[in-house]
Amino acid sequence: MPVRPVHASPRRSRIHLLTALVGLLLACPTPTATAKDAPLKLRIVGGLGGVHQYIRHEEPFWSRDLARLSQGKYTADIVPFDNAGVPGNDMLRLIELGVVPFGTLLMSSLHGTQPTYAAPDLAGLNPDFATLKKSVAAVRNALEMRLRTQHRIQLLALYTYPAQVLFCKQAFGTLTELKGRRVRVSSLSQSDFFQALDAVPVLTPFRQVVAHVRSGDVDCAVTGTMSGYTLGLQQVTTHIHSLPITWGLAIFAANKTAWDSLPPELRALISREMPRLEAAVWQESERETDEGLACNTGVGDCPVGPAGRMNVVSTSAADEALRRQVLRQTVLPRWLARCGPDCTSIWQQALEPALKTGRSP
Repeated sequence: MPVRPVHASPRRSRIHLLTALVGLLLACPTPTATAKDAPLKLRIVGGLGGVHQYIRHEEPFWSRDLARLSQGKYTADIVPFDNAGVPGNDMLRLIELGVVPFGTLLMSSLHGTQPTYAAPDLAGLNPDFATLKKSVAAVRNALEMRLRTQHRIQLLALYTYPAQVLFCKQAFGTLTELKGRRVRVSSLSQSDFFQALDAVPVLTPFRQVVAHVRSGDVDCAVTGTMSGYTLGLQQVTTHIHSLPITWGLAIFAANKTAWDSLPPELRALISREMPRLEAAVWQESERETDEGLACNTGVGDCPVGPAGRMNVVSTSAADEALRRQVLRQTVLPRWLARCGPDCTSIWQQALEPALKTGRSP
């Protein structure tokens, strides 16, 4: 009887290829028996490169502060997530496999395959920084336990980027005027939000946003207030809306086996320093939400460069009411349908009660 060849699935083949590529990218020397005093070097995949959260905080900590704090016993190499050549939706699996021992997960990339992780940053859920902090605090323990028990991944920090807002090439006064416009989005949740406004969501990588706006592939783009300025969106768009659609959360985590194999003193050092690094990133993002608007519009001080001259579209009472309507009638039901009982429990037992103590979603 002839033997039929066994073909690997496209998904498995891609993982194997990514494993090889990431292994080459992150390769670093390890101490040998004849160099037992050489420092232990970690391999880190950080957040998005080119933004201040990475440049001012993540990169200096791993490339400089770790060695200083450990008196030279431990060092690290770090590469930005978007330079690592890893599609966002594969990062969770690569950390789980240990191919990436320490890596950053953009939570927006998990919305389709692991919708539970969309919980704290659903589009339209957090209209201000205070509400975002409540949402994250409400679900953090549940997400940390899920990462550990289902994926053998240790959560080390949870970062946020500045408010993700809408940049457009053509004038508009309210969210209702977006009907028919092609809008760059970065997550399934954002896609749900703009579909409810009769806009056309287009999933586009962060570094390609300006090119897609210039080419006319999209009319508008959702990204961070300061990230958009850093990319140069103020040069190709004219109007910016002040409403945070999402915030852009990211998990910094370790493969559990890699984490457990570290020397106890190194685990203690990282466990002590990660909350400080996380707090610094959050403070940066809160400040840059307002600075980004100032830099794009010229209204207020821009400490990082020449200001743009964009028109700011302030969030009206009608837009705020529409945000709540879209969240309740479209974003939330679609997320619960994709996720099922786990997310229903998270919403009813954690998120909804927490949000009711402050501003209603």
